[in-house]
Amino acid sequence: MDWTRTNAVIRRSVPTPAQRRTTLAALLAGALAVGILVGASNARGETAGPAPADCPADLVGKADCYTGRDANGAYYALAVPNDWNGSLVVHAHGGPDLGADSDPARSLDDMGRWSVMVKEGYAWAGSSYRRGGYGTRMAAADTESVRRLFVEEFGKPRRTYVHGQSWGGNVAAKVVETYGRETRVYDGALLTNGVLGGGSRGYDYRVDLRVVYQYYCGNHPRPTEPQYPLWQGLRAGSTMTSAGLRARLQECTGYASQPAERTALQQRNLDDILAVTHIPERTLESHLRFATFTFRDIVHERLGDRNPFGNEGVRYSGSHDDAALNAGVERFAPDPTAVRDLSYDSDLTGKVSIPVLTLHAIDDPTAFMEHEAAYRATLKGAGRDGHLVQTFTREHEHSELSDAEYATSIAALDTWVRKGKKPTASSVAASCGGFDETYGTGCFYDPGFRPGPYASRVEPRPGGLDWPAMTAEQERAWSRIDGVGIAP
Repeated sequence: MDWTRTNAVIRRSVPTPAQRRTTLAALLAGALAVGILVGASNARGETAGPAPADCPADLVGKADCYTGRDANGAYYALAVPNDWNGSLVVHAHGGPDLGADSDPARSLDDMGRWSVMVKEGYAWAGSSYRRGGYGTRMAAADTESVRRLFVEEFGKPRRTYVHGQSWGGNVAAKVVETYGRETRVYDGALLTNGVLGGGSRGYDYRVDLRVVYQYYCGNHPRPTEPQYPLWQGLRAGSTMTSAGLRARLQECTGYASQPAERTALQQRNLDDILAVTHIPERTLESHLRFATFTFRDIVHERLGDRNPFGNEGVRYSGSHDDAALNAGVERFAPDPTAVRDLSYDSDLTGKVSIPVLTLHAIDDPTAFMEHEAAYRATLKGAGRDGHLVQTFTREHEHSELSDAEYATSIAALDTWVRKGKKPTASSVAASCGGFDETYGTGCFYDPGFRPGPYASRVEPRPGGLDWPAMTAEQERAWSRIDGVGIAP
């Protein structure tokens, strides 16, 4: 196929930047004449279509960028590179952010973080989601919405790939299962450092952190403060801030101090908490924040004060006195309807019909690489693991991996889709060197690495060893229940 000719056809109806600026100026002039600004319309959730915007610094002069707000109130950002290859990457961001409204900066920030995709010739579309707080299906719907907006503005791409990072990996995987079965909507998926265990099991290690921390520290809440069950994360109406939480963590463990500056009790508390929960010291504070503020959002805002979490039957080990810990730690059982709603919203069935490539740092301190084992088990349980290739790197970060590896991954996925030849971890690793000549950020693949089972890192709850956590049949049955899941 003559790609030059095809590219011209796809972009024929796209106005030039100058034309778009002229059109926008005319629209704004008309709006000002009647005293209505586009920004005011967007504040009410109304839309005026994508408007030209400044690109992130890495893309200035290399792409045309646009921003807007969709009909559900979600801000979004689009980019079309000067050398567009005709394909689109639709991005699902991580989090979840906890603001009440859509964050207009989030989608542009992520475009800048993954500018490598645009530099590689792919158009980009990313949504900030219509609100903060938990809601995987909502975020998946907003991700699909921004894809449709791109198509309306620029025409149907030759191929469309969905990319998700962190919790966005869960969102993108939900996009694959919900929309990927539609003919030629999504051609493949790239999931990077993804939270792929789903909501009903994927946060059990943070449940364990919440109760183990309180056993040793007793200051969250303090005995003099209103008491609440720890599965709430934080009581409704609390005014605690992240800074206040850090102060309590420091008081109990001295985590922010040099070891020589900690008291003996602080050091023992810290050692016991880390040993029992298997959470890295460098991300202890961020995990405790999630187990506080995000749990509060899930329980109070999304599930009507019902409890989706449990730790009955869990045997905690690794402390200086396991018997005392297990006798004294708070125990609770989940509300079955809360588990159902969280599971329906975020768990994955494994019903995948398009190529999925994952990239995960072995030493990811936030989304443990055992999430990949859970995802493979989920697809295997659904008989769909033939659609999956997983790659791992010897990196130590969660939010950002090497640009050369991101470029390698999207190229490997694109080749798999176009040529139908499934890559291997070794073939992906071998191709990275060519991209690193451009980006110089390094290639750290470990083609022989395989993660242990999810249960090797996170103590399973009774009956929690089989995958998928939610079968396709269970999803269909739950979908017929009025009000199931988490409201958008």
